[in-house]
Amino acid sequence: MDFGKLVAVQREYFNSGATKNLATRKEHLNTLKKCCSENADKICEAIHKDLRRNPAITKQMEIYGSIGEIDYLLAHLDEWAAPQKVAHTPAITDGDIPLIVKDPLGVVLIIGPWNYPAVLFFRPVAAALAAGNTAIVKPSEIASHTSNVLADIVPKYFDKKVVAVVEGAVDETTALLKERFDHILYTGAPPVGKIVMAAAAKHLTPVTLELGGKCPVVVADDADVQLAAKKLASTKWLNCGQTCIAPDYVLTSSKVKGKLVEELKKCIEENFSKDPKASPMYSRMVNQRHFDRVKGVLDKSAGQVLYKGGEYDRNDVFILLP
Repeated sequence: MDFGKLVAVQREYFNSGATKNLATRKEHLNTLKKCCSENADKICEAIHKDLRRNPAITKQMEIYGSIGEIDYLLAHLDEWAAPQKVAHTPAITDGDIPLIVKDPLGVVLIIGPWNYPAVLFFRPVAAALAAGNTAIVKPSEIASHTSNVLADIVPKYFDKKVVAVVEGAVDETTALLKERFDHILYTGAPPVGKIVMAAAAKHLTPVTLELGGKCPVVVADDADVQLAAKKLASTKWLNCGQTCIAPDYVLTSSKVKGKLVEELKKCIEENFSKDPKASPMYSRMVNQRHFDRVKGVLDKSAGQVLYKGGEYDRNDVFILLP
């Protein structure tokens, strides 16, 4: 694919002024919503192949989560797009009416992640379209089944001048980053984030980088320990821990620790049974490379295992997080 021509096609459409029209933006958003809802089962099946995540969970999180976001954008678009009056300053005469006018940027590049490959496709695309931009999206090749489905369904709903999906890996991403975009969104790891930012700097292109983070949980002495354990179990072990905002560790007192551990054991078994490997609710590592990386971290850990541990199956990319 000639990425230069693709960017030129989208920029020509953007420069026509068509996307400044709010009716056009709403039409694009409703089309995106239709694309998501009409292909929900196909998307959930692909994500199950990539991550072994239960389709019911995926539908709730990634499909309904995407549709909800699009509905929210549609409900507030008129308000958000309207010029905003601001206060006068000494540099402005009394006859002037100072306003903030919100203009679209242009052609947006979205480089998606593999851990939640549908919702982190539809939501950023929805935001770009709502703001009057066009979008070129490069889904993660690691979630290959989902990437294939998105590349198949999106052209059935959108002309490439509005939304285009580009499949590929490092070579394709590198080639894309040589083009001039008007904004780049990337979700993933810091090393690639640095590459994206360096490429964007050559054109002074603004970027939005979501590079994960650390997520400590504090359980105070007066907390509802049962509720805290329920929330911890449902978020830490969701998607086999492959969530940017999954809890990393818990800070609590010796007074609470014992009760919290016991409640966590109960919640884990309620969610995934006493044999998580056989549970349809327990996901898998996305591939063997990530399996090896996480197992390596666990093998080096000097932490005390409080509940289960050492349960691995590389062929099944199964790790029971201790």
